[in-house]
Amino acid sequence: MKKPNHTSDNISQNPSASSKITFRPRKIRKLTTITPTTNIAKIPVATAISTNSDNSPKIFKPLTFKGEVDIALRHLRDKDPLLATLIDAHRPPTFESSRSPFLSLAKSILYQQLAYKAAKSIYARFVALFNGEDNILPDAVLAVSPQQLREIGVSYRKASYLRDLAEKYTDGILSDESIVEMDDVTMFKMLTSVKGIGAWSVHMFMIFSLHKPDVLPVGDLGVRKGLQVLYGLKELPGALKMEEVCEKWKPYRSVGSWYMWRLMEAKGVLPNVAKAAVTSVEAA
Repeated sequence: MKKPNHTSDNISQNPSASSKITFRPRKIRKLTTITPTTNIAKIPVATAISTNSDNSPKIFKPLTFKGEVDIALRHLRDKDPLLATLIDAHRPPTFESSRSPFLSLAKSILYQQLAYKAAKSIYARFVALFNGEDNILPDAVLAVSPQQLREIGVSYRKASYLRDLAEKYTDGILSDESIVEMDDVTMFKMLTSVKGIGAWSVHMFMIFSLHKPDVLPVGDLGVRKGLQVLYGLKELPGALKMEEVCEKWKPYRSVGSWYMWRLMEAKGVLPNVAKAAVTSVEAA
């Protein structure tokens, strides 16, 4: 998800930033399970993927499908009374659908390690350079020089990342269609092979572009802090602890994570009902 990007707090604290990294909804995708022997570049793949006890593939609808968020909320309320208090205290999550996977990935590269306002400004100039988002295509990106990108505020390093992404598209290694059809393990392997895209970026892409319902972004500081507050944990949870705590959220860990961001937006202030519940758990 690679060392977590410094932009994790930006997206966590600015849901509009992350929710706009989207694409046009397509047909239902299969999410495959992970066996204990899976080892792809030592990336915490299992934390982002639904598992099935019988090792058979399951079909999950994207969260943009009508009624899917409502189903997720009913499931989470039933399985986790503490999370239910947050669901009651905040609006339901929404997921937009407008950008292609290529544009979403390019945008995620541009936003990395920048404050939200600065990233938004650079992205606006980037879009203007191509005369609109519809024209930001792999061939067009390759036709722009690093110096042109530097003039609108894009670093040479990020320019090289954008070029690497575009080349993988023009070489046929990646395409919007193939990304949509990939199982989660393959997606991690392929997308993290792009310079500048790590596990955290892929998690955000899976949630806010592909709208996958069962992603647990273990490298996101906002989600980690939210879990610590909600469950009264003494330490900031690592990947294994997050897996353990959020097991009951499956197959809707993306939605549960969304509420962790809302909790941190509220500066970690729990609803009164949740406070009482956490206190009783700690006492026990």
